[in-house]
Amino acid sequence: MHTSKTIYILAISAALGGCITRAENVNNENELNTYPVLQLSLCDTVLHKNYVADIQAVRNVEIRARVNGFLNKIYVDEGQKVQKGQLLFSLNDEEYRSELAKAKAALSSAVAEAKGAQLELDRVTLLVNKKVIAKSELEVAKAKLAAVEARIEEARSAETNASTRLSYTIIRAPFDGYIDRIPSKTGSLIGEGDLLTSVSDIKEVYAYFNVSETEYLQHRRSNGANTQAAVKLILADGTDYPYTGNVETIESEFEETTGSIAFRAKFPNPQSLLKHGASGKVMLSNEMSNAMLLPQKAVFEMQDKNYVFVLDKSNQVKMKNFVPGPRLANCYIVQSGLSEGEKVVYEGVRNLRDGMKINPAAITLDSIKAL
Repeated sequence: MHTSKTIYILAISAALGGCITRAENVNNENELNTYPVLQLSLCDTVLHKNYVADIQAVRNVEIRARVNGFLNKIYVDEGQKVQKGQLLFSLNDEEYRSELAKAKAALSSAVAEAKGAQLELDRVTLLVNKKVIAKSELEVAKAKLAAVEARIEEARSAETNASTRLSYTIIRAPFDGYIDRIPSKTGSLIGEGDLLTSVSDIKEVYAYFNVSETEYLQHRRSNGANTQAAVKLILADGTDYPYTGNVETIESEFEETTGSIAFRAKFPNPQSLLKHGASGKVMLSNEMSNAMLLPQKAVFEMQDKNYVFVLDKSNQVKMKNFVPGPRLANCYIVQSGLSEGEKVVYEGVRNLRDGMKINPAAITLDSIKAL
C-alpha cells in the first residue's frame, strides 16, 4: 500500500515538472525583445548629389581704357543695367583731336605734292617723247611720284590711327548687361589699360562644379553619350532656384592633384537673381538600376568597417560586414557584402550581440521613408 502511494506521488511530480518546463519555455519566448527587420531587395532609384558651384555670367568683360587721359564724365552708375552701345565714359579728347587735325593736314599736303609730281611726270614724258631730254629724266620723275604716293599712304594711315585713338576717348557698352564697380571718379587721370568697370551679361549664367572620377563614370553610365543632363541649383541660403539648368559640357582632362573633372551647367536667369561670382550647389541626378538600399540606421562601425545584424531562419542575429557605396538620403547603396532577400535589423543594433534571438517585426523601405 505504501509503495503504490509513493509511485502515485512521483507520477504527479513528474507531470507537474513537465508542465513547469513547458511554461518556462513559453515565458522565455514571450520575453524576447522585438526589433524591426527589413528584407533587402533590388530597385531602380535616382541618386542625387550636391556639388559646390561657382556661378559666372555667360559674358563678363572688363572695360579698360585704351588711351591715356583724364576721366571727363561718367554716364552710368554701379549696378545699372545698360544696353549695347550705350555711352559709359568719356576721356578728355583735346590732345587726340589735335593729333587728328595734324594727320589730316599731313595727308592734304601729301596729296597736293602728289598732284605736282604727277604734273611734272606728264611734262617730262612729253619732252622725252619729243626727244628733247634723256629718258633718265623720266625715271627720276616717276620715282619722285612714287615717293609722294608712299607719303600719302603713310599720312592716310596716321590719320586713321589718330581717328581711332580719338574714338577711344568714348567708351560704350559692348553688349546688354549690368555695370560692376567703378573704381575711378570724374577727373581721375586714367592710364592706358586701367580698369574702368566690368559689364556682365547675366540673362543666362554658367555654374562650374567638380566631379570625382567615380561619379563622372556613374553619370556617363546613367546618361550615356547625352551629356545634356538636367540639374537643379540650390542657392546660398538653402532655397531651390526656380529654374532647371542643363549640363552643357565636360572638360577633357582630370585635374591631377584632385582627381576630379569640371562640369559646366547653364541656367536661365530671367529675373537677374543670379550674379556673376555668386555661389550655390548644383544637384546632379544619376539613375541607378538594381540598386540595393540599406538604411543608415541599421549600420554600425567597428575598426573602420561597416556592419549590420543579419537575421537567420531561427531568428538569431549575426554580425555581417559589407561595403557601402554612395549615400542616398538616409540610405546607403550597398556595393558588396549583402545579398537580395537577406533580413537586417533596422533599429536598436547597439543592444544586440552575436547569436542573440529576437522577435522580428517586418517593416518595408517605404515605411522607413515615410518616417
